[in-house]
Amino acid sequence: MDQFSAMQSFRRVVEHGSFSAAAALAGQSHTVLSRQVKNLERQLGSQLLNRTTRRLQLTEAGALFYRHCVQILDQMEAMTLELSEHQQQPSGTLRLSVSSAFGELELGHWLPGFVERFTGLQIELSCTDRFVDMLDEGIDLCLRVTDHLPDSNLVARTLAPSEVILVAAASYLKRLPTAITADNLGEHPLLGYNRLAQPQRLQLVGPSGSQREVLMPSRVSANSPMALRAAAIGGLGIASFDRFIVHDALQDGRLVQLLPDWQQPARTLYALYPQSRYLAPKVRALLDYLQDYYRAPRWLM
Repeated sequence: MDQFSAMQSFRRVVEHGSFSAAAALAGQSHTVLSRQVKNLERQLGSQLLNRTTRRLQLTEAGALFYRHCVQILDQMEAMTLELSEHQQQPSGTLRLSVSSAFGELELGHWLPGFVERFTGLQIELSCTDRFVDMLDEGIDLCLRVTDHLPDSNLVARTLAPSEVILVAAASYLKRLPTAITADNLGEHPLLGYNRLAQPQRLQLVGPSGSQREVLMPSRVSANSPMALRAAAIGGLGIASFDRFIVHDALQDGRLVQLLPDWQQPARTLYALYPQSRYLAPKVRALLDYLQDYYRAPRWLM
């Protein structure tokens, strides 16, 4: 049995949810694919799929084998592309995951230029704020802005710093009897990002290095940074954002930065990708492009 071909067939069956769909995609018969998977199970001594008349379900052994299949097949594909002369110009589908705010505010600045340069690529974009399992979901590259990277087998390439700042609308500030200071900050409502463990709590470091923790009342909370941005522009309270999220609103006066001498824990824009000896040309092309673009982030200019 051609084990490599059988692994490809098994992966197609899992990812397309049925032998029929996988067979149609591969231009093979249902019988051939079914025989390949059964031979794999016989060779491995483990059942990989639970089959019913309505659906297929991975067994525990099947899920483990699938993860290894994806890694091995992707590495083989990357190695083949890297060694092939005609693949020096990246091609194929590039699966990119970004957070929702980053996708809405940043992609329009650099993605058109990237697509124009690499015309052989098709971009499959996923905008989500949830945790992404890159291997299970077939993601080639993930862009995230964070102050903490969990332990994982992913490679993290630093692209740019992302300062976190306090902002409010001029309309909100005009209604106040006194100016906002570090001492009275806790009297004002904080528009909280409720995906955080403590959405109403701020950690601040003053000009002299003194640290302060401020617990602020809640008026509006949301699981969307863009919704909180709209609430801040609407004058509903104070908000804490990565500067890239409010850069345009600061420039045109819709928002005003507060307490510029006080800092919050800094964050970083990372490019994350699965560890591999062979990096696919399409991934390397995007990494190099992003590294060059973010040498001078627009929000720092």
